[in-house]
Amino acid sequence: MDDLLQSVLIGARDPDIEGVDVQVVPALEARVEHFLDADATLLGTPANFGYMSGALKHAFDSTYDDVRGRVDGRPFSFWIHGRTDTTGARRAVESITTGLSWRLAAEPVEIVGKPVADADRDRLTELGGTLAALLTA
Repeated sequence: MDDLLQSVLIGARDPDIEGVDVQVVPALEARVEHFLDADATLLGTPANFGYMSGALKHAFDSTYDDVRGRVDGRPFSFWIHGRTDTTGARRAVESITTGLSWRLAAEPVEIVGKPVADADRDRLTELGGTLAALLTA
């Protein structure tokens, strides 16, 4: 996942996009303040056994009630990498973010299989850049 994150960060930290402070918060370290203080959220997760990672689920489980109703309309997107399928993970992320009333601001990137193709890395870079650019518009 780290190499996928690096592709996203290349786009999000593009030097042509000014005024955006990108914070990387590992899912197991995510706290209520991280969600409340962010102007947008970009999530990444592997698809494990047809579901999002346990770490991302823990981030939502431990913050959901304190965040819900306080981040309505928050722009977000996500990427998922699965060995053979991403359907269940996508459904879970969409369900939780719908409950939080977040606003999908860029089409999610779903990647299946290994190795990850250069075209998929390019889509991740574009995703990071798109979400960052939306904050400056």
